[in-house]
Amino acid sequence: MDWGTVTTEDLIEALREVEWSSQPRPFSEFFSRFTFPRSYSKWNSRLKCNLYYYRTNYFIMIVAILALGFLRKPLAIVAALLTALSIAFLNDSFAGTFSEKVTRTVRQFSPHLAAKMRPALTPVIRGRPSTKRAIFICGRPRWVFVFVFSIVSFFLWFVSCGLLTGLWAFGIGLLATLAHASFRSPNLKARLNTFREEFRAVWRNYSEL
Repeated sequence: MDWGTVTTEDLIEALREVEWSSQPRPFSEFFSRFTFPRSYSKWNSRLKCNLYYYRTNYFIMIVAILALGFLRKPLAIVAALLTALSIAFLNDSFAGTFSEKVTRTVRQFSPHLAAKMRPALTPVIRGRPSTKRAIFICGRPRWVFVFVFSIVSFFLWFVSCGLLTGLWAFGIGLLATLAHASFRSPNLKARLNTFREEFRAVWRNYSEL
């Protein structure tokens, strides 16, 4: 796969649809080999490849940097977790898994309430959904949870007076991610993983026909 031809929109869409529960790469691999890119095209391709391949490591690294910045501010830690959740809800796999686990837990105490948390059925025309499959969390559109969690986290940021510190910590996390993705040489595992993800995407599209 030529990552140089992948647009930013394609990369964001891939990160949104990819399986969220993938294990982080080992530290020995994450900090293995660093080289300076020989050209802008090489850097552009390497950056996109590493952002996709080490996505779980980068997410954990940013959350850890945010947590370290708020060791003395418990409310800010809660705000950081809610912010991380609101971002994670944008991933289709995470949103579906979260909704399923919450519904399953509620069913143990109130089956009637759990039944109301099921999403509405999507109309099907000639074997295909009439519209693009919408993502629901506990029977509500995904954007409702993203909006509510974002508002609550922003309020906690404001109350804890940690918004500026959070911006600094988040900026440091993004810079660390950008630096690692720019100088970490893509390895054979990254290329094989890319081809495997491509096959899964093609197979998923074929199975929906």
